[in-house]
Amino acid sequence: FLMERKTRVKINRKEVILAKLRKSCSCTPKKLKNFVMDFLPVLRWLPKYQCKEYIWGDVMSGLVIGIILVPQAIAYSLLAGLKPIYSLYTSFFANIIYFLMGTSRHVSVGIFSLISLMVGQVVDRELLLAGFDLNDDFPPAMGDGSLQNDNQSNTTAFNLTIAGMNAECGKECYAIGIATALTFVAGVYQVLMGIFRLGFVSMYLSESVLDGFATGASLTILTAQVKYLIGIKIPRSQGHGMLVITWINIFRNISQANLCDVITSAICIVVLVTAKELGDRYKHKLKFPLPTELVVIVVATLVSHYGKLNEVYGSSVSGAIPTGFIPPKVPHFNLMVRVAIDALPLAIVSFVFTVSLSEMCAKKYAYTIRANQEMFAVGFCNIIPSFFHSFATSAALAKTLVKTSTGCQTQVSGVISAMVVLLVLLFLAPLFYSLQKCVLACIIIVSLRGALRKFRDVPARYHVNKVDTLVWVITMLASALISTEVGLLVGIVFSMLCIIVRTQRPRTALLGQIQDTSFYEDDLEYENLSSVPKVKIFRFEAPLYYANRNYFLKSLYRLTNLDPNLEAARRKKYKKKGKQHLKKEDHTIANGLGIGETTLQLVPKQIDFQALVVDCSSISFLDTTGVNTLKEILKDYKDLNISVLLACCNPSVIDSLKRGGYFGKDFGSMQEMLFYSIHNAVQFAKDQK
Repeated sequence: FLMERKTRVKINRKEVILAKLRKSCSCTPKKLKNFVMDFLPVLRWLPKYQCKEYIWGDVMSGLVIGIILVPQAIAYSLLAGLKPIYSLYTSFFANIIYFLMGTSRHVSVGIFSLISLMVGQVVDRELLLAGFDLNDDFPPAMGDGSLQNDNQSNTTAFNLTIAGMNAECGKECYAIGIATALTFVAGVYQVLMGIFRLGFVSMYLSESVLDGFATGASLTILTAQVKYLIGIKIPRSQGHGMLVITWINIFRNISQANLCDVITSAICIVVLVTAKELGDRYKHKLKFPLPTELVVIVVATLVSHYGKLNEVYGSSVSGAIPTGFIPPKVPHFNLMVRVAIDALPLAIVSFVFTVSLSEMCAKKYAYTIRANQEMFAVGFCNIIPSFFHSFATSAALAKTLVKTSTGCQTQVSGVISAMVVLLVLLFLAPLFYSLQKCVLACIIIVSLRGALRKFRDVPARYHVNKVDTLVWVITMLASALISTEVGLLVGIVFSMLCIIVRTQRPRTALLGQIQDTSFYEDDLEYENLSSVPKVKIFRFEAPLYYANRNYFLKSLYRLTNLDPNLEAARRKKYKKKGKQHLKKEDHTIANGLGIGETTLQLVPKQIDFQALVVDCSSISFLDTTGVNTLKEILKDYKDLNISVLLACCNPSVIDSLKRGGYFGKDFGSMQEMLFYSIHNAVQFAKDQK
């Protein structure tokens, strides 16, 4: 039977586009109000805030995240190659802006290790190109803690004309200039992606690519912190292969390790890891996570200060962290041009991590987010703070999980966290002067536990899907051994190549009938299947298009044990030999063979089937080459008196076949060529003479 298709109403696309333009360009008070409410979601949910129900959870989670943010912000400044004060600025402004613009109730947006690493790599590269020395960090400044009291040996003012900065600018000034320019451009990219609704770009970052990227970047982060752990001074490697070069330099200078830093690092790592493991084991009994990082920082700062570890043992310390806010400054346009390409992967990674975490929380707590608004929120979390000496931000998994586990209900908790950071910025920052850098490195390394634990999941991942495991390994190795940006690009390209290869060489099978049923399955995969006499059933498990056309034909000929082109040529040769044989008047032995033997050599191959059924249930679409391929096998098999029947075609495939002329001009033979089930096609083939 042939099902009747519905008649589609023709849509005037021009009228639809014009109507949408008129609607979008019109401006009414109601529309303006909705636009403002959509752009600032806080205006929708804050008036409905249930204070008695939500306030305790928000305050508790905000305080806990704020306490975690402070040591992490100071620590991650090492990754970004900037002073700790800029990390604190970043954490403060990101929480305030996401509170106003974000649609997720639980995501914690702020400083993130991977983003800090990507920023730091660009900053280091540009500092090197500008002629600054990367081999030494900013030494601790003495005095009142203002930003102007930098040590002369490292931040001597240069009359720079680099990238159009015609002003006296030292190393720190130029570094934050690069970071803010990079952040501004990344934010602009994210806003443009939101305007043009390019959020679909995130679909090309699969879970395997993201996990591999995070793990590879974590190895790079760990490598960059080892020199602080053991207190050695080595060149800060730049460019491709940074991980290998850094480890070579570490082993070359291992004899210069500072014993004080080594002992401090060992103690801090033991304390932090033990506390984390205990926290994970008894988290169901704890109302909120233990503020281990803060305790370690406070104790380490006190020990360093009163033990004079910097003066006596030469242990590297954080130095003065100024209080208050630096006057805002517009990022340099000429620096934006230099970092425009670097900002693109930064923008994509920042957005993808934020949206994926937002969707995870929304699914868990049964509410919805708007991915496009998230793009705007993250974009403005980068654009606006870039004027206030901040660098790029993103949602962070660890802090988000802590936030949800401590009773967070809304983004009011983000404001509480920002107030904690503000308290440090205004009053408490100078107290961290004596904090050892090795302690900060320990905090960073212990925070990488989750990403580094992905190595334990490799066997399970391999058992589930070998191709995804290969994507993870390739992305991880490229991110670690080449660079993070190249690793991300390699991961995306390789994962897409895997998909292409899968469609180029998909599974193919001959099907047999399940006994006493109307169902058919792969003859090689299942036992007790019966073959259908005089009928071959072929399944191709992929779209049929130009890239896999040859594989389709080769598989079909191999499984059916018949190449119609060769068989047609063989028959043609047989006819020609037969005519030559009839012309001979004498029946002598030819080439040492008798007449009977000669005849046996000329008999064409016996064909054991009269109908070929193609199971199209897995063919999602056909291109022009795919249609022509099916037309080709239809003609070739018809020349051998074998009918080709198509089964289980979806409407898209049927339309492609119609447009390609597969069924003829009037579709008159369509009922004899197209069937809605394999069994119908087999029954039709059996009924044929």
